[in-house]
Amino acid sequence: MPEGTLYERLGGRESIRAVVDDFYDRLLADDELGPFFETANMERLRRTQTEFLCEAAGGPETYDAEPVREAHLHVPFTPSHIQRAVELLYESLDAFDVPEEDADAVVQAVAAYEDDLLARPEDERQ
Repeated sequence: MPEGTLYERLGGRESIRAVVDDFYDRLLADDELGPFFETANMERLRRTQTEFLCEAAGGPETYDAEPVREAHLHVPFTPSHIQRAVELLYESLDAFDVPEEDADAVVQAVAAYEDDLLARPEDERQ
């Protein structure tokens, strides 16, 4: 079993931020996903995603942005978009030599919110 928390194994906030920056660079450059971010406040997204991953990895940071579901209700993501984003996240983690077991843990932390990422406003009316 690996030593320390996932946060420690990932190298702490600065290392997690580097992975997040790389991930968002890949999202922006992606033909399929890039258009979703054309009007987004990218610095805010990078900061909140860093906080989210730091907290999920056992770090001292706290994710206190808008809940994932509410933040994504008007973003028309499909399951194939989520799968593509996961592929890009794995690429970013691999670029920083994150061991497979830790990369899987990071992706699982994000994947736990898939239903929230796919939610639509009409779902809220039911």
